[in-house]
Amino acid sequence: MGVADLGEGGSLSSLPALGADGRGGLTLGGARYLLIRPETLVGLQKAVEGALGGRAGGARATASLAGTAEERVARLLRIGGEIGWGEFALERLTAAELMVSVRHSAVAESCGPASAPVCHLIRGVLESLAAATFGRPSTVVETACVAMGAPACRFVAS
Repeated sequence: MGVADLGEGGSLSSLPALGADGRGGLTLGGARYLLIRPETLVGLQKAVEGALGGRAGGARATASLAGTAEERVARLLRIGGEIGWGEFALERLTAAELMVSVRHSAVAESCGPASAPVCHLIRGVLESLAAATFGRPSTVVETACVAMGAPACRFVAS
């Protein structure tokens, strides 16, 4: 589900239940979705990392966010939790920096022990969010990761 699908101030709890469309698809709020286990996604991510390196997503979802910077960030972080990616918390938002922590990251918990941060998909979404928030390209670094033994994953955008 893209953030735009929820509309202004929308929440997953205000949407109809997940249902079958009768053609082999699942829908939520009229949009088609594909359910995938986090372990399957992590396997795919590891294969992509091996071939190309890891960096992904979020530009489409974050480009449609409306409101102030604080409202856009709060909405995306809330939705991240509602759709099962983990428990997102805004640690800091200034004109030049965005810091987010994620407890219970589905990716990190599914990956298992790692020697480097593994939440590339979350990092990619936050990078797109930071670019939309700051009005310029931004880089996000995952400075702590549950897969490396940290209590939460932490992302810093500048």
